[in-house]
Amino acid sequence: MLERMGSATLTTSLSTADLADLRLARHLLEHPGLAARMTNLLGAPIERGLRALPKDWNARIDSITRAALTRAADAALFTMQDRPGETSSRLWHKFGAAASGGVGGFFGLAALAVELPVSTTVMLRSIADIARAEGESISHAGTRVACLEVFALGGRAGSDDGAESGYFAVRAALAKSVTDATQFLAAHHVAAEGAPVMVQLITRIAKRFGADVTSKAAAQAVPAIGAIGGAAINLAFIDHFQDMAHGHFIIRRLERTYDPETVRRAYDGDQP
Repeated sequence: MLERMGSATLTTSLSTADLADLRLARHLLEHPGLAARMTNLLGAPIERGLRALPKDWNARIDSITRAALTRAADAALFTMQDRPGETSSRLWHKFGAAASGGVGGFFGLAALAVELPVSTTVMLRSIADIARAEGESISHAGTRVACLEVFALGGRAGSDDGAESGYFAVRAALAKSVTDATQFLAAHHVAAEGAPVMVQLITRIAKRFGADVTSKAAAQAVPAIGAIGGAAINLAFIDHFQDMAHGHFIIRRLERTYDPETVRRAYDGDQP
């Protein structure tokens, strides 16, 4: 079915292939979050590691995550070649994340402030690689901001309120910050970490990303996790955000083809 809006003609019903892609995206984006993956990986409740975290952890995590996202935004995206449609390579990025996780696991929580910016940069490059594979142009400001936005998409835990944690709810909550940052980048072509709009966006994303970093840190705090365990934890960490990126950029690709409201209705009403 076609619907004319101004000079644009939008398709208002998804093809069979695109509906299958939407089902995959929904499965990835609404999958239980990182804490559940860490629990499955370690074979023990994540709460055990949470009890081992320092008492001032909540205060420290905000600073660590904001610094990691800021450094990653400066380093990861602006050196990538712009080749929309090129197949992504998850394996090499997983190798890099595992290597940094091995160092973090060996030195423990004390190394997190050094290790997290490295692994976050690797993950952001992987996210951008996935964006390119879904037809995005890395040179576009909107794509760069959408790559950062992935870090706010933590998936859904079983106890989450769907009205607050669902994919489209998170996007709606970030919408103004995303728009302001996109307009800024389009005008200035650099991240400019001190710019208020970039600070606001990264601060808002860091609040959500911090929950996943806490899950990662709790897993690393389990006694005798070691370098091998640290590598495995980072593999789970990057795998999680690769899934979030895959789902996110499938949705964005479909929104470029169809009326976005049609995509939203199909996402909400079609149970994969």
